[in-house]
Amino acid sequence: MKKGFRYALGEILIVIVGLSIAFSMNKCAEINKNDSLKQQYLSSIKSDIKIDKENLEKNLISIGQKIQSLNEVLPLINTDNPEKISSIKNIFGLFTLVEFYPKDITYQTMINSGDFKLIDNFNTKTAIESHYSDYKSILKDYERQEIIHKEYLGKYMIENADYDAMRKGQFGFSNEKLFKNILQSMTGSLYIKKNATERGIKNCDSLLNLLY
Repeated sequence: MKKGFRYALGEILIVIVGLSIAFSMNKCAEINKNDSLKQQYLSSIKSDIKIDKENLEKNLISIGQKIQSLNEVLPLINTDNPEKISSIKNIFGLFTLVEFYPKDITYQTMINSGDFKLIDNFNTKTAIESHYSDYKSILKDYERQEIIHKEYLGKYMIENADYDAMRKGQFGFSNEKLFKNILQSMTGSLYIKKNATERGIKNCDSLLNLLY
């Protein structure tokens, strides 16, 4: 009887030990899987931020060129200076928007799937959240120029630009005082956009330094 009891107890212990080992192995496998997934996410975020930084650096150059052109053109508008006719080619180059589309697919995927919890380092998690949150502020600063284009410049060009006169070598912009005011507003929006772009590049550098 005692022998049978010891045998049964031994069997139970074997099952318990086996289950414990299996549970531990599954837990280790899950930890390894989560760690591997976390590293993939971090690698993807680093790649995204590098692309964002490159795009912001290109934007900074374009914005600087537009500011320089505006500073050259503005003193000629609403004057009798004959050089303003030759400035038309530079003026039309100012009308293109410098845009920025953050590459945040990886971050949004982590948030929507709940996988952001895999980032277990508090400083890293906070830095990533802060970085992508600041993109909202940067995009808002970028939007200022777009508003000027939509609400003021577009309407002005429809009502005051004479393209036939331009083809004849004339300046072709009537109500030059209004035109100059619009261009001055564009200059201000570009300076705001320039500061936002520089901030974005700095943020990218800070987060990349933390992730490496």
